[in-house]
Amino acid sequence: MWELVPSLSHTVSVKFKFQIPKPRNCITVRPWMNKYSSIRCAGKVNRWSLNGMNALVTGGTRGIGHAIVEELCGLGATVHMCARNEDELGTCLRSWKDEGFTVSGSLCDVSSQVDRQKLMEVVSSTFNGKLDILINNAGTNIRKAMVDFTAEEFSSLMATNFESVFHLCQLAYPLLKASGAGSVVFTSSVSGFVSLKSMSLQGATKGMVFPFFSRLYG
Repeated sequence: MWELVPSLSHTVSVKFKFQIPKPRNCITVRPWMNKYSSIRCAGKVNRWSLNGMNALVTGGTRGIGHAIVEELCGLGATVHMCARNEDELGTCLRSWKDEGFTVSGSLCDVSSQVDRQKLMEVVSSTFNGKLDILINNAGTNIRKAMVDFTAEEFSSLMATNFESVFHLCQLAYPLLKASGAGSVVFTSSVSGFVSLKSMSLQGATKGMVFPFFSRLYG
């Protein structure tokens, strides 16, 4: 089942609902403006658990991706993340280690087919051929008028924002299937729905995510 989840920085995430059983006689509370969604039971808050599960997060050193890594770890998951910047990657991994989180990381430019293939090989080795959660979060933007884009800039945005999403889903499929209950999360943008200044191409690449995910069953 798919769900649209409002997120930070004018974006939305499109994801499978995690198939985690709720405790009896509890009500799921989803306060979008609070830090966490939670399950309230008998006046007490018990966050659901991802203990024993693993996840891959692309673009995990900044912004939404960074927050996703910390949320998954806080729920008990083991996480592998990737980023393009080696210094930022190292800084984040050291910080998470100090916090007691189980996080590993790889240098990866998701716009590169070779890098994507290498990333999934590392993930397969790290998680013994199984992946519970794939989070396609990495993305980029170049703000300029449509008529000013170069062919190289067009290719870069397409490769980062859409091609990587498509290819990583393909590469991750055997690992997600092996887990028995794989989940895929997409981070997109409202620019895919409405016109925003100097974001014509970025909006097009983000808008392509929605028809793609809705046809993954086919």
